[in-house]
Amino acid sequence: MSENEVEGEVQQGGGAADEWAAALAEQQAAEQAEGPQPQEGGEPAAADANSGDGGGDARGAYAKAAFQALEAEVGRGDGEDVNLDLILDVPVTLSMEIGRTQITIRNLLQLNQGSVVELDRLAGEPMDVLVNGTLIAHGEVVVVNEKFGIRLTDVVSPAERIRRLK
Repeated sequence: MSENEVEGEVQQGGGAADEWAAALAEQQAAEQAEGPQPQEGGEPAAADANSGDGGGDARGAYAKAAFQALEAEVGRGDGEDVNLDLILDVPVTLSMEIGRTQITIRNLLQLNQGSVVELDRLAGEPMDVLVNGTLIAHGEVVVVNEKFGIRLTDVVSPAERIRRLK
């Protein structure tokens, strides 16, 4: 089947399979077409590379970009303090999680005042402290001035926090 026949079937509404066949035929025709011929200077002809018919390969007409070598910035080495003043006022969400469970929508709709929902944690087990959904610590509930609070019992190391993000 020639490329024109395939294009004719696509125009007649031959379906997705015919469109794929037309695209494949175009790709094969482009691969079989010869690339731009070098002129006397050894570079491809500009008219061939920019002809717009999709048959030319203009990759040879571009030079590689030259980049400078990266150097370490002063104050950015290991063990040195980083200035965090730019992000100190960024708000984050701090939440404490006492447990989780999964229930069906049917059971969720049956919940009312006095219902008990069993969680995946044991009584006395530490709560999770999350910042923007990322675990940063474990803690226990305390009462301070008649308000609930949390005492941090274990803080996740920065290296472990970064590992959990990946």
